[in-house]
Amino acid sequence: MEAVMKILLAIDGSRHSQDAVDEVAQQPWPKPSVVQVLTVVERIVPGAPELAVAGNWDRLWEEQLKEAEHLTVRVADALKATDAKVETAIRQGEPRAEIIDEATDWAADVIVVGSHGHTGLKRFLLGSVAQSIVSHAPCSVYVVRHRHAAA
Repeated sequence: MEAVMKILLAIDGSRHSQDAVDEVAQQPWPKPSVVQVLTVVERIVPGAPELAVAGNWDRLWEEQLKEAEHLTVRVADALKATDAKVETAIRQGEPRAEIIDEATDWAADVIVVGSHGHTGLKRFLLGSVAQSIVSHAPCSVYVVRHRHAAA
């Protein structure tokens, strides 16, 4: 029986994340392969008093989870169009740790990430996150840099 190559694609909706999605879609991965699309939602500590109100905080958190689910499903659907076997996962917590934990738990052969991601409230993946993943991953890491259009 042939071993399945497990490709963990960590996304956050940034243009660098989309570059990683495009790269996974274009690569001639060995067959059989499975791509797991992972989004990590990080809890933000409310700084504004209006966010500290439980109802507002809970609503913001639910919106973040819905946004992560929509992003993950959209990317998975796009990858399924390439005949890849695709799974999805959403984790909650600190992105560096959650990506490493998912790679370990899922026994990934390679992690694919964009070189940078969102900042501020939209922060999931940062250059420092990609760097940390490279340093601590239990498997190979493919960091996809953004290709600037030729002038």
